[in-house]
Amino acid sequence: MSQFLSSPIMHNIFAGLAQGVIYSLVALSLVIIWQSTHVLNFAQGAMAMFASYVGMTEIDRGLNYWLCLVLSIFVGLLFGGFTERVLIRPLYGKPEINAIVVTVGFLGVLEAVAQAVWTSTTRNIATPLSQIYFHNQGRLVLLSPFVIFQFALAIVIMLFVAGLFRFTDLGLQLRASALAPEVARLLGVRVNRMLTIGWMLSAAVGTVAATIVASGSFGLYPSDMDGILIAGFIAAVVGGLESPVGAVIGGLLIGLAEQFILSYWSADLAPLGGIILLVVVLMLRPQGLFTKSVSRRV
Repeated sequence: MSQFLSSPIMHNIFAGLAQGVIYSLVALSLVIIWQSTHVLNFAQGAMAMFASYVGMTEIDRGLNYWLCLVLSIFVGLLFGGFTERVLIRPLYGKPEINAIVVTVGFLGVLEAVAQAVWTSTTRNIATPLSQIYFHNQGRLVLLSPFVIFQFALAIVIMLFVAGLFRFTDLGLQLRASALAPEVARLLGVRVNRMLTIGWMLSAAVGTVAATIVASGSFGLYPSDMDGILIAGFIAAVVGGLESPVGAVIGGLLIGLAEQFILSYWSADLAPLGGIILLVVVLMLRPQGLFTKSVSRRV
């Protein structure tokens, strides 16, 4: 067993899953915002980075890691609600391109402000969980306490989001506000509040992903979340924009695809893993792997 866990193929699997967890969390945040508002936020990664930077600032002042994580999530919640109310709410009912342009512009503003305030230096959070890989009978296994924490955290958040949208009144109201806001208002749903809550939840989940990136050995740079956002978007489409479970599985698949291309082909071509997977899924199942196609009478 130790020989199997330390084999090259298992090294690639563990490394791919560790990276895929980050993609999964970003994909989850995009699924939340899509299900609750039917808007794709291209500033999602930059918002998560900004909230994490606020938490890291407090670590410099003596805050411990877990309180930093909680603070960053809280800042992400507030930031998501503020963004929806100030930037996005005036755009509801207008062409979809308006929201895309605004969020792309907001991305650039956030990254510029982050570099101006915190400089362009890569920042890192010292985690209390060891990032040293396990050894089994003298053989290296590419798992560490921190990687296991990443897996557990992604699973917990996925179950929470899936349960929220499927089994709770709040989830039903969030979906109704996105799909049929006028009908939802007639039924007594406070649509504007639901839209704000959707953005808040989405920003909080994205912040968890950025904090994990900052906790890694390479740290977090103001523009690092851009590439992760692209991979997360691909993961959300692969899994299905209506499925939290699909978002997580899509992120893991992309992480695995990139890792195997990196190991057996070329590091420069690793990003092609997600694109290849996306093309294959769109050809075979355009609605995503875990989204059911619904036929409607016309």
